[in-house]
Amino acid sequence: MTAQARQQHRSDADRAGLLRDALTLWRGVPLAGLPSPWAADVRAALHRQYQDATLAWAEAELRLGNAAATADRLTDLLAADPFAEPVAAMLMRVRHALGRAADALNLYATIRTRLAEELGTDPTAELQAVHQMILRGTTSTPPAAPTPAHRPALLPPDAYGFVGREAQLTRLDEALNRPARQPTALPICIVTGAPGVGKTALAVHWAHRVRHRFPDGQLYLDLRGFGPGPSALTTAQAVRRFLDALGIAPRRVPADVDAQLDLYRSELASRRVLLLLDNARDVAQARPLLAGGAGSMVLLTSRSRLTGLVATGGAQPVHLDVFSQAESRQFLLRRIDDGRADADPAAIARITEHCGRLPLALAMVAAQAVQRPAFPLATLTEDLARPGSRLDALGGDDAATDLRSVFAHSYAALDPAAARLFTLLGVWSEPEVTLATAASLAGTPLPDTRRTLARLADAHLVVERSTGRYVVHDLLLEYAGERHLDDAAREAATRRALDHLLHTAHAANVALATRRVPNPLAPPRRGVVVEPVGSMDDAFDWFSRELTHLTGAVERAGRTRALTTYVPQLADAMSTFLYRRGYWAEQLAVQEAALRASRELGHVAGEARARLLIGHALTPIGRHDDAEDNYLSALTLFTTVGDIDSQAQTHRHLAWLNECRDRYTDALRHAREALALTAKAGTEHAQAEALNQAGWYHTLLDQYTEAVDYSQRALHLHRRQGNRAGEANALDSLGYAFHRQGRHADAIRHYERALGLFRTIGARLDEAEVLDHLGDAHAAVGAGEAARAAWTDALAIVEPLGYAGASALRAKLNSQTAPGTQPPWPAPKEA
Repeated sequence: MTAQARQQHRSDADRAGLLRDALTLWRGVPLAGLPSPWAADVRAALHRQYQDATLAWAEAELRLGNAAATADRLTDLLAADPFAEPVAAMLMRVRHALGRAADALNLYATIRTRLAEELGTDPTAELQAVHQMILRGTTSTPPAAPTPAHRPALLPPDAYGFVGREAQLTRLDEALNRPARQPTALPICIVTGAPGVGKTALAVHWAHRVRHRFPDGQLYLDLRGFGPGPSALTTAQAVRRFLDALGIAPRRVPADVDAQLDLYRSELASRRVLLLLDNARDVAQARPLLAGGAGSMVLLTSRSRLTGLVATGGAQPVHLDVFSQAESRQFLLRRIDDGRADADPAAIARITEHCGRLPLALAMVAAQAVQRPAFPLATLTEDLARPGSRLDALGGDDAATDLRSVFAHSYAALDPAAARLFTLLGVWSEPEVTLATAASLAGTPLPDTRRTLARLADAHLVVERSTGRYVVHDLLLEYAGERHLDDAAREAATRRALDHLLHTAHAANVALATRRVPNPLAPPRRGVVVEPVGSMDDAFDWFSRELTHLTGAVERAGRTRALTTYVPQLADAMSTFLYRRGYWAEQLAVQEAALRASRELGHVAGEARARLLIGHALTPIGRHDDAEDNYLSALTLFTTVGDIDSQAQTHRHLAWLNECRDRYTDALRHAREALALTAKAGTEHAQAEALNQAGWYHTLLDQYTEAVDYSQRALHLHRRQGNRAGEANALDSLGYAFHRQGRHADAIRHYERALGLFRTIGARLDEAEVLDHLGDAHAAVGAGEAARAAWTDALAIVEPLGYAGASALRAKLNSQTAPGTQPPWPAPKEA
């Protein structure tokens, strides 16, 4: 009906009748109850059609003298969209025609205030013309508003399948309304992000949503800052394109580029336009093109941050990251809408994982799926899962969508230092890298590396997630790993990175070690950064941050024969931290890798050390037979190499194992073997450990006089050596002996002193054991609340570690009494 009403031969009466009937077909809200962005866009488009039809009907009725018929509908329409100036202009004309000139002028005043306060703009020329007509008291229809000769509508089409990005869309909406705080300012937004993340899709989608806010048109230009085809547009090329789009006659266009820019700005100064500058290379390319009058807005997209525009132009950055898991799934379901995606959610999850949730990669997979409707989605996941083949699977015949090509444009824009570091990140191939690791990879000083990483971050090839920690997308890493670099340079960079981790881990291990002094290392290679680890707290913090990287380094070194020597060294440097934190699975994994590497290298001492630590990791998880096999093998190997201290340490572990099996006599026998060996070796610290362990087992055998004697001798030696861990263990042993004798006050005093020392050195599992003992002592004297608090704190430490003894602690909390047996604590005394 609206199409028929637009036909030129129609009379006003016919036109009014057709439009009146058309408007009666509008009922309620289109797609009511559907919250998706797509539904919102459809609603907005239909509302614009309804508004246009209403204005055309009101115009026809006004000419027919039926102004009264239109007033209510126009009032409702303006209430639904208070910024719709064409509706306000028509309603003013209707009220004037009905003899309500004062109401019409009040409406103008209201609209003008609203525009100034909320959008920072003046009324359009059309609205001002109606206002002047009413002030003059004329009844004639005002001349058409002085609109520009051309009203450009250059936005690319909004592609089907847009999903998510709610936070970014909201930020853009907020930026559009920002001028209310400074009406003279031109709002500028910059959508930034990595290649393939969907910057243009977001910008175009949002532009279509708000195009009705820019009655003088929408300008769009791909500046080709990064992309296939011709090189980036120059200022001269860009401004001439815009002048043509604005309908400027060629004879009016000056030859000088600066004069063209003056003309361009003058033309836009009186217009309310949306200017979308896509794919800007840098600030220098974009800055000359920023123009627009009150009510205009500039939207840019770029792989660079364009920090200069943020600093001097007050531009609002809108960062775009990869899709969320939910957005990825929704995108694939919308693009692959033939039922296969719904039928195979596992395949959708694997596609999402292999694509790293990068929108362009997901779009390429969806395109392949749509073009191969007979193939199950699992076929696509197989192609993506092949090592080193994802970029092949995500290729295409279009340079704008081929992932390698898209990445290549960003890589080509890098300076040599940034390109080299990006390539080295591909060699290291870890999704997260620290500043120190990157500096070691490159062999460059920290300040230089930080500046280079900043340039990579500016190009969105890395993202600085927190200070000094950078993340690289999986697909970008694969592309970086394909860049040419000779084998010698690759190996040298890898060794420098491994040296960084090993030497920093060694320094942290020294800070944690309270008894055994780690073996010294050869000096690091030139260019390696060794991070300072000055205290025990620093050491725990560093190991906690870098644990994933360290385990990855052990695995990486184990795959390459030339790097095998790093494996036992890294495993040994990590062992104290893993023990203190109770990370048995990680300890088992790295020590098994150390065992394989030591055998390959023929290092008997290294094999023995790995066997000992494997047994140590197996004991607390209940694999006692396997633990015993490893302890006995370690004992044989340590005997072969004549390492008496380590033989004694192995006997102490065997004692602990027998304790876990409730074989206290055998445990005491091994403790005495350890004591004899330490006396032979003359190592006082090891002797103190053996004394304390022997005292512990005398307690378990109800031999309290011997228990107190041995433990006090151990306490004296530990204090003389300044060994806080040993002193804490001896205090705990004495407290336990006193508790078993019924001397609960003495027990509590010793436990509390031990607890303070263990907390000082960060020995969490030892802390939990003492808390358990302390709870028992409190329970024995009827201090139920204190007992419950101690057991609760102990359970909070061990439960997250999956420690089996947590069940005994829960039983104590449930019964509020101390069971007669102790949980099998996951560490030997003085391990």
